[in-house]
Amino acid sequence: MEFVESIQAEGVELEHKPMGSGTEPKTPIVIEIDQDNSNKDLDTLDIEILVLTPRIYREYKNLADLDVSTFGHNPVTYQNFSEEEQREIVFKDITTGEVAHTTVLDSVGIADYRSVIGYFARAIMNDLRLVSDYNILYGKMKIFMQNHLFGQSVDLESANTLRNLSELAATKTLLETFQIAINALTVQDRGSAEIRDTIRLRKTRPFVVKNQCYILSILPRKSIFNHIIGDSDLELAFARFLENCTDVESYTKNYFAVGFKIDYVDVDGNISNYYPDFIVKLKEGCVFVVETKGLKDLDVPLKMKRLRQWCEDINAIQQTMIFDFIYIDEEDFQRYRPSNFAQLVENFREYQ
Repeated sequence: MEFVESIQAEGVELEHKPMGSGTEPKTPIVIEIDQDNSNKDLDTLDIEILVLTPRIYREYKNLADLDVSTFGHNPVTYQNFSEEEQREIVFKDITTGEVAHTTVLDSVGIADYRSVIGYFARAIMNDLRLVSDYNILYGKMKIFMQNHLFGQSVDLESANTLRNLSELAATKTLLETFQIAINALTVQDRGSAEIRDTIRLRKTRPFVVKNQCYILSILPRKSIFNHIIGDSDLELAFARFLENCTDVESYTKNYFAVGFKIDYVDVDGNISNYYPDFIVKLKEGCVFVVETKGLKDLDVPLKMKRLRQWCEDINAIQQTMIFDFIYIDEEDFQRYRPSNFAQLVENFREYQ
């Protein structure tokens, strides 16, 4: 459910499709360079994208400086459970939080606090992709559980404490608080970037996508690819708009196969990759990186800030091609309906 909600927040529209016997087969669509189209000048339609070295990185040695006494979390209420409750393992529905069923262990099944700390430490390392310093993290978590998590000092050897650690409030506080603190401490910005490589659309190998809506009535004239696939109605509408712009020389949807991505720090403080929606080359030679959005999410300002920084970096270290960006909001795009790309650049100034 979290995955579904996350892609819906990105503007992806999910459709209901019939399944089972009697339904038509769904054939995949092959996206490839439109080599056989004699009406296309592939040299003109090709776009070169410069690839920069990542600016965002994780400094692992900082983990030793983690001060668990300064987390500023809301202390979890320490509850007193009966002896029977202390031996319970409670299974809850991940979507509603309701108790599904409860299993009672015998006395030999009570977990040791060391394994509990180890479980949380490994979970955080997996989530943050930490490859070292398990011992440091284990020690920090032990101190936090013992002296800070519940707003009081507790006995980790106590079965009642272990039962408290299995509660949702304690689990959520432990994981989220440590992740935020570790990200704030270890995620760093190099302050500059260098050109590492180039991406040429013409070198993109053929790839397969699922059968979905794409531009059939006007197979793309200004794209080097044979089809433009959209994840939403807005993307398809924007592609049609680009086809009709007299000042646009070529464009492409930024498919995963193209390989263009930008590192950024997401709203949770994690290092993530951002894949912009479109790349547009104007006749004057400027290349625009375009983000389209129907529903805004909390990561949008962070992505746009990083995209602006990426453009500044790339324009500072080379003068062959000017790179810029633009953010397209669906509501404004449908309301104002610009007639060419220049109007789009002039009037859609959010995050500039």
